[in-house]
Amino acid sequence: MDRRSIRQWAELFRRDPIAAATEFEHGLQAISPDQRGAIWAWREDGDAWNSSPPPGVLQGVPFACKDLFHLKNTPTRSGSIMPTPIRSKDGALVAALKSLGALPVGKTHLHEFAYGLTGENPHFGNVQHPKFTDRTSGGSSSGSAAAVASGAVPFALGTDTAGSLRVPASYCGVFSWRGQPGHPWILDASPLAPKFDTAGWIAHSAADTLLLLESLSGELPTPLQRPRGGYLPAASLHVETDAEAVSLLNRAAQLFTREELGAETPLARVCRGVGRTYGILQSTDAFAIHQARLDSHRDNYGKEVWERIDRGRRWTARDIDIASLHALKIRAGFEQYFAEYDFLVTPSSVEPAPLHHDGRAKIRDDLLQLNTHVSVAGLPTLSLPVFLPGGLSLGLQIIFPHSKSSAIKEIFEQIAKETERLPSTKSVGRFS
Repeated sequence: MDRRSIRQWAELFRRDPIAAATEFEHGLQAISPDQRGAIWAWREDGDAWNSSPPPGVLQGVPFACKDLFHLKNTPTRSGSIMPTPIRSKDGALVAALKSLGALPVGKTHLHEFAYGLTGENPHFGNVQHPKFTDRTSGGSSSGSAAAVASGAVPFALGTDTAGSLRVPASYCGVFSWRGQPGHPWILDASPLAPKFDTAGWIAHSAADTLLLLESLSGELPTPLQRPRGGYLPAASLHVETDAEAVSLLNRAAQLFTREELGAETPLARVCRGVGRTYGILQSTDAFAIHQARLDSHRDNYGKEVWERIDRGRRWTARDIDIASLHALKIRAGFEQYFAEYDFLVTPSSVEPAPLHHDGRAKIRDDLLQLNTHVSVAGLPTLSLPVFLPGGLSLGLQIIFPHSKSSAIKEIFEQIAKETERLPSTKSVGRFS
């Protein structure tokens, strides 16, 4: 089935709601039965298509919600089997989308409590890459990424704490937008680590990603002059990968900037070792959320996630002080960088989606080193796929100083121009 854009979905719904409902159902049926169970935590029973959503650019557009966002009268399980109350109202981001006419048609599974970067869940099954079923979708927003990449919905909500939007979007060959901690859209969602949690979405295209951003937040400013950006390659963060990945990522980054930041530039130096710093601070935050039930409900947790949360009570005061000081230095490093530059390009993934149950510690360590400097700094980020010749994908992320930066629209326009010039989703070293 061809992927419809958000605007095309809205046009179809306004013309023929029954045809829209039928097309959505066909998209669901194209997913294998076991993967439907792994992806979907809850699906709407069809009444949404008989409703009268408000007119607008999102009218009748179906979307899925990561099962951390609350839907009225629907349980929010957070990828777990823990008992959970049913909320009496929609969460802020869901409510905002519904006010624009969008239709929530399902909730998607995730890595348990959003604490992991794979699509593996011991309770509900492992989410596959939609096109390479022997590989993971990435996580924690695994179900949302797979729902979009499979064509079932044009966009889906997710959260990003350590890379939980950026990584699955990179693996599955789609786009994501990550917001900032403390925003109303994330404050009423089920938390993992509130100091770092952000809300956002995954979409088929850069155009749809921008459409959602401007629909929800207002039109972005146009820059008065060409924005200046730098490229921080993986090697400058001491993350090594193969020559083909380096070449493809570098070529894609050069579409936005020719200024490369070496390993001895101030930002690269201050971000080294961020994986440990983030791990200390984030697990401490997560433990504070779970401490009342972590031991008494231990059998309800998957072993891996329980152990990650449990770390949070075992750090020493000195560990936390050192990590907190490093976090302050990272934030200061980004402030210094953005005093000169308007955006930063850097990889979000230097490897394609790994095979299921690939337990190499290097995969997770590299992802944390590549992504958690953004998490510590709390910055809004666009992620985009960079395709390998066989159709698997790596990822780039473009980081901005704030959510109203005039560089954001310029970057989206550059992607649109490149997409028009090279429309193939598998153009080597390019994105779709």
